[in-house]
Amino acid sequence: MFHFPWISAAIVVVLAGSAWASRQRRAETVCKGCILVSAVALFCSLMAWWEFSFNGNIQAETGGPLAQWRGSGVLEMDGLSAPLIPLAALLYLLTFTVTLRTKLRRFSFTWALISEAILLATFATSSVWPLVTLLVVGTIPPYLELRARHKLTRVYVLYMTAFAALLIVGCAMANTGHHNEPLSGWFLAPLMLAILIRGGVAPLHSWVADLFEHATFGTSLLFVAPMVGAYAAVRLLLPVAPDSVLQGIGIVSLGSAFYAAGMALIQKEARRFFCYLFLSHSSLVFLGLESSSLLGLTGGLCVWLSIGLALSGLGLTLRSLESRHGRLSLVRHQGLYDHTPALAICFLLTGLASVGFPCTFGFIGMEMLVDGAVHTYPYVGVIVVVVAALNGIAVIQTYFRLFTGCQYHSTVPLGMGIRERWAVLGLAVLIFAGGLFPQWSVASRYQAAESLLNARAAEFGSPAPVHAWFASPVLEAPLDRSRD
Repeated sequence: MFHFPWISAAIVVVLAGSAWASRQRRAETVCKGCILVSAVALFCSLMAWWEFSFNGNIQAETGGPLAQWRGSGVLEMDGLSAPLIPLAALLYLLTFTVTLRTKLRRFSFTWALISEAILLATFATSSVWPLVTLLVVGTIPPYLELRARHKLTRVYVLYMTAFAALLIVGCAMANTGHHNEPLSGWFLAPLMLAILIRGGVAPLHSWVADLFEHATFGTSLLFVAPMVGAYAAVRLLLPVAPDSVLQGIGIVSLGSAFYAAGMALIQKEARRFFCYLFLSHSSLVFLGLESSSLLGLTGGLCVWLSIGLALSGLGLTLRSLESRHGRLSLVRHQGLYDHTPALAICFLLTGLASVGFPCTFGFIGMEMLVDGAVHTYPYVGVIVVVVAALNGIAVIQTYFRLFTGCQYHSTVPLGMGIRERWAVLGLAVLIFAGGLFPQWSVASRYQAAESLLNARAAEFGSPAPVHAWFASPVLEAPLDRSRD
């Protein structure tokens, strides 16, 4: 059966849009064109997801200009990447949509579109060396922006160079192992370090704060929010790592989540608050992804989607506030609610959704992540709950600092535009829809986790009794279809 190459079409459209944007001089025209291009890319990614849901795994698109690389299929969509590709396209569309006139000259739309094309291709790739190439190439656009803005690049270059070198060496060493035999920790050490660097897991996280400090908020958000490091961990490390290695990464990720949650409570600038809040949540995702149980892995995949949407919305809210008021200080109360009440509501909604507030997208995923941690190690589950509580306190504290207290007076109107209102409304609908109707997302992530663990068990030459590890009434529905 012929499958239209939707993923290839999305990437080609985005690359063509970047070439068009580089030739334009008016920033407003470029912004409107990028919104249209990203909307088309989102449509193509949604069509690819819809086709996948009806026809199963699309193993290597046929007929697309980017479908073949060195004679083998590269672009594909499976249970893991099916929702990640539309999520990435949606993130870029929202970023372009809420970009105000004050940011048009500072934000590089051309490099943003190139980064989107690289990200879509990354999430559509599961082969080792094409994925490694895309991961390394994806680190170049933020560096070029830092150079263009005449900002310090030493920290970013140091970490990304180490990431690229360790990733290449680690994958080469991992490929030297024998089939059906788990590799030792020494063989996987370079790959582990590379993934921890890209994921911003403490103590290898200082480059993230440096990037948010010197690059534009939009570029920093687009570089970290899709959590490409987590994708590299699932594709490159999970299939070949023994349980001891995964447990070690889980312990380091748990410590990083606790540390970042504490740091988010004491920050004096909004950017650094968001940076550490994101690092805490991304570390929780790593904790779930490195779990050897189906429950924990499913929870990690669900939290990945929920915080990817919620924290992206929170970051875009802070970016919109910065466009109106400049860098936001958390030393004293700002009193911004009267001027931008919709942004205040969006901030509170996305912040609470990121910590798993009931009726929001992240509630079910966080519950599953905690349950999976408790079933594995009871004390780990307690720490996860404490981390979520600290993150919630940090969100509420920052909300009061930004939107309550003294009255802010301005001589110019600071209300939201039409495009921002549509973006906020769309985020609210997605967050509440995912919380009130979580069956589709949980079932999708369950099937993806089951496939990953089955592939891991096949790699090690042992059966994978995943059905015995996890049983939940919510997830029984998709399994019963095969019995009808």
